[in-house]
Amino acid sequence: MKKKLVKVITPVIILSIIVLSFIVLNKDKGDAAKDVAACIGENSELYVQLGCHACGIQEDIFGENYTELTVIDCFYEREKCSLKNISITPTWIIKGKRYEGVQSITTLRELTSC
Repeated sequence: MKKKLVKVITPVIILSIIVLSFIVLNKDKGDAAKDVAACIGENSELYVQLGCHACGIQEDIFGENYTELTVIDCFYEREKCSLKNISITPTWIIKGKRYEGVQSITTLRELTSC
């Protein structure tokens, strides 16, 4: 009876440790990602447009941290986009330079010094 109990409890304990480790490690990564997204948002402008497939991909890259970015939707804010001559979305404006197309977080971190 004792051996059966040990055979059942041991895998449960090991599985619990793995699950808890995964939760703790992912929580830290999420916080860091939010900080990085906030830094990128403070140091850039992202121009998108409603219905833009590539803009959706850019949003998916940031996930829930997309709200940390400074986003201008050219569908709703046409004047702002016209003033910057935005014709392709997504377009990032960073330190006065224009970067068209989907950008990785790594690239954006380098460009914004985040």
